[in-house]
Amino acid sequence: MNSAQGEVTLKASADLVWQIVGNFNGLQVWHPAVTGSQLTAGGNNQVGAERLLALDGGGTIKERLLDHSDSERRYRYCILDSPLPVSGYESVVRVEDSGDGRCRVVWSGSFEAQGVSDGQAAEIVQGIYDAGLGYLREQFAG
Repeated sequence: MNSAQGEVTLKASADLVWQIVGNFNGLQVWHPAVTGSQLTAGGNNQVGAERLLALDGGGTIKERLLDHSDSERRYRYCILDSPLPVSGYESVVRVEDSGDGRCRVVWSGSFEAQGVSDGQAAEIVQGIYDAGLGYLREQFAG
C-alpha cells in the first residue's frame, strides 16, 4: 500500500476553514482542478453519499463518503471510479485548530499503484493534494 500526505497552516480559524473544506459536495470551491461536483447518491455530508467530480480538461472522478464528523472536523472517502492510476484509494481530510486564529489542513490517502510505478502513483496523488492545499494557502494568505 502506498501513501501520500499534504498539509498547510492557514491564517484562519478551524471552524471557518471547515465550513469550506468540510463540504463533501464542494471540492470545486477549493481545488483548482475540479470544475464541478454533483451528488449522485445520498445527502451531502451523509455517510454513503456519492459525488461525481468534473475535472478541468475533461474527465470525472466518482467518490463515496465513508465517514464525516463536524465535531472532529474530518471526513474519509474512497474513489469508486477515476482516470487516476490507483486502486483501493481511501483518503482523510481534516482541519485541526492550531490556536491564535490559525488552523492546519491535512489531506492524506492510501492506495495501490495501477499501471504505473509506486513512485509515479504517489507523485500524482501528492500533486493533487498540493494543488488543493496551495489554493487554500493563497485564499487565506492574509
